Amino acid sequence: MKHSRATFVAVAATAAFTLSACGGSSGELVEEDPGAEAAAGGDSGGGEEGGAEDGEYDIALVSKGFQHQFWQAVQSGAEEKAEELGVTVTFDGPASETEIDAQLQMLRSAIERGPDAIGFAALDPEACVPLYEEAEEAGIPIVEFDAGCDSEIPVNISKTDSMVAGALAAEHMAELIGGEGKVGVVAHSQINSTGVERRDGFVEKIEADYPDIEVVDIQYGDGDHLKSADIAKTMLAAHSDMAGLYGTNEGSAIGIVNAVNELGMEPGEVTVIGFDSGQAQIDAINNGLMAGLITQDPMGIGRYTVESAVNVIEGEEVEDVIDTGSFWVDQSNIEDEEIQAMLYQ
Repeated sequence: MKHSRATFVAVAATAAFTLSACGGSSGELVEEDPGAEAAAGGDSGGGEEGGAEDGEYDIALVSKGFQHQFWQAVQSGAEEKAEELGVTVTFDGPASETEIDAQLQMLRSAIERGPDAIGFAALDPEACVPLYEEAEEAGIPIVEFDAGCDSEIPVNISKTDSMVAGALAAEHMAELIGGEGKVGVVAHSQINSTGVERRDGFVEKIEADYPDIEVVDIQYGDGDHLKSADIAKTMLAAHSDMAGLYGTNEGSAIGIVNAVNELGMEPGEVTVIGFDSGQAQIDAINNGLMAGLITQDPMGIGRYTVESAVNVIEGEEVEDVIDTGSFWVDQSNIEDEEIQAMLYQ
């Protein structure tokens, strides 16, 4: 994938959970064989040999934002792993996922500080390229999380496979609306990879496997509740027979839920599927306004990002892409112990 130096090699840690079957349409969690990770050399930071004995490593993490509970969960996972490995992490992010310039300034500040490694989640995959080059010139390795930059410099990325996750949302939407009808997508970005892939995974799955379902509209609300609610209301007004709406992140999904509430629609009158969890979406599932959601493992993303950074600093091998999984959540499984561990409230 993205190797710029001979010392940055590939292989190692696998995610703790994977989707069952091909794309995980059942949403079941399958626990990996605990011996497989040991055989692959995974989770090298779990013992005495991983990390810095005296807490000497400084790892700067720059996320897409702080406004969603997802990022707070990523931070918690990163800090948990840092404590386990005996390293120091800082975690920054702009107030909003539209603030590309603010995020780039945070990345620049991190480079100027000169940490041992940087973890970055790109809002704009192009704008980060020059700064990555500066980090490389300064001898600072970069690992990525959630969304990558269009550069060969970063060593690896820890993330959800967003195409698979979007397809999983499409499968459940199709099942819930009986395989036919009109659906709309309220997406959070047409720039960064998570927005693009969650949209495309959904749309491509519908077009490939469900000929009687029509995606009638795709609009972008920047993950903002108010903007996404206005978009959803406009879609519903334009298509009175709309069968389903899909929101590609927490803000998009809650915007749809708010629109349904404001229009006085009954639970189930339009099938709503969200992405990410958060308390508001969990409440919407429990009260029937939302049929279900796709959740990620944000704490796992944070943990694997820090672990990858430490491995790279120490010259260890890392896997190019660490997929931490995506999982379907609805009223039938929301209380399951495995699912509860994936919800960020």
